[in-house]
Amino acid sequence: MTLSIDFDFRREIQEFNFSLNHCYQCATCSGGCPVAKMTNGRYNPRKIIESAILGLRDKLIVKQEPNVWYCATCQKCVEQCPQRVELTEIFDHVKNICVMEGNYPEAYKLQGKSVFEQGLAVPFNPAILRRRQQLGLPEIQTVPIAEIQDLLIELGFDKIIHRESKKEGIGE
Repeated sequence: MTLSIDFDFRREIQEFNFSLNHCYQCATCSGGCPVAKMTNGRYNPRKIIESAILGLRDKLIVKQEPNVWYCATCQKCVEQCPQRVELTEIFDHVKNICVMEGNYPEAYKLQGKSVFEQGLAVPFNPAILRRRQQLGLPEIQTVPIAEIQDLLIELGFDKIIHRESKKEGIGE
């Protein structure tokens, strides 16, 4: 297996978040990561950071080994990092690159469509709304969908969610 360093990608990641340069690969992030524990190390924050430092674009963006989409953004890695590396920000940037290239799980696209069409990532079903009313809870207030759509169209999000994704689901 040949690894190819993409110096432009490496520079882009380092310029996006300079804290990456402070990582000395102590693995504190992986040791405290609940997802790494759950996946028996298949998901490994340290390996993602290592690949970013080395400029292994193909590994991170195309092959997604390890899969950055497993990150739950719980911030435990950031809290425990002795060098204050902003791991989840770096992971979000890697995810954004994946999305721009259409290499992301289909579930994220469907959730994006739900936000665009209904204003919520997970719409409330009638049973929940009825229970809230029975409990005397206030009616849920949301921003008008037209405002959300205007904002998402201005950001180009509508074009992204209507693009075909290359992935069927997480972990493929």
